[in-house]
Amino acid sequence: MNEARTSELNMVNKVAQSSILSEPFTGPDQSLVSKSNNAQILESNNSHADQIIYTRNKKYVEPFWQNNVVNGYLNGKDSVQIAYAFVLHPDSKGSIVICSGRIETLLKYKELVFNFYNEGYSVFIHDHRGQGLSGRSTVNPQKGYVDSFDDYVADLHAFVETVVNPNSVEKPMLLCHSMGGAIGMQYLLTHPNQFSRCVLSAPMFGIKPAMPNWLAKCLVKTHLFLNGIFSQEPWYFLGQSDYNAKPFESNDLTSSQARYNLFRREYDSVEELKLGGVTNHWLNAALDCMSRIRTHAKQLKLPILMLQAENDSIVDNQAQNQVCSLLPNCQSKLIDDAKHELLMERDGIRDNCLRHVFAFLELKN
Repeated sequence: MNEARTSELNMVNKVAQSSILSEPFTGPDQSLVSKSNNAQILESNNSHADQIIYTRNKKYVEPFWQNNVVNGYLNGKDSVQIAYAFVLHPDSKGSIVICSGRIETLLKYKELVFNFYNEGYSVFIHDHRGQGLSGRSTVNPQKGYVDSFDDYVADLHAFVETVVNPNSVEKPMLLCHSMGGAIGMQYLLTHPNQFSRCVLSAPMFGIKPAMPNWLAKCLVKTHLFLNGIFSQEPWYFLGQSDYNAKPFESNDLTSSQARYNLFRREYDSVEELKLGGVTNHWLNAALDCMSRIRTHAKQLKLPILMLQAENDSIVDNQAQNQVCSLLPNCQSKLIDDAKHELLMERDGIRDNCLRHVFAFLELKN
């Protein structure tokens, strides 16, 4: 990295350093991770808090992403193109691999990548097959499809072996959100020695509205059977459809209007990011994966931090509790007043999550 780029990043660092380990920036844009009293002040005026997020994103996050993050593609399983991005810290204290959730894209994680970089980490993220900037396997690119979660695992392993490990001094750490939690756990069961520790954000170990496994499997298998008879193209599961951007007021993901609007803008500006509901094939693969996790969770020995959203209406917290109780080295934190997307929440909630994450990543055993 040349001296000009290092100098620029050092300047951004001074503005952005705002974690639980440092004093908050006191300029007009406030901190990226404000202390609790600052968060309370900001949250007393939502419009002001949102404006700070917008300004911070435009002034610091976007330029950082455009000027410093490396983007690329690799061949995943069956030669499906897998998009990825990473940024290397010049004085890295470790590598973080982000395994995102369903529908998501690496472009949605710009702020989080920025946060981790300014905590001293190199950061790596890829888009799962069938979503984001990665390749599709269906005629309709908006259908949420995968044949097996083994395909996701194979793509993640190709990313780790091709991009992450060659750019990491020490064994990397894994951070997974929602569907990424199921993928990450299956990956760890398949490759138990690749990561030193793991953070799970609202992991998908059960899906709401919860129904008995036998009933869910019966519905999926019946629909798959009919799908196979009448069409070679995967069908949407009952009630699922193409991309539909819900208004903020009715969303189940976050209580931060600014962060919700920012990620919707990404989807509006890049057509290929838009993804609809799940197919029967995806849901069948997800049920198989979640069952496998429950069966084999006791095998995983690495330290795991699980963050749960108190008001989660997407995934099942009871299923998370069950899996955590089976894991030999799992600690859970219930985040009050949070919706599903803990790391896209409003500042007070998000700051609380990041404090737990940063403290956990700093542990050495």
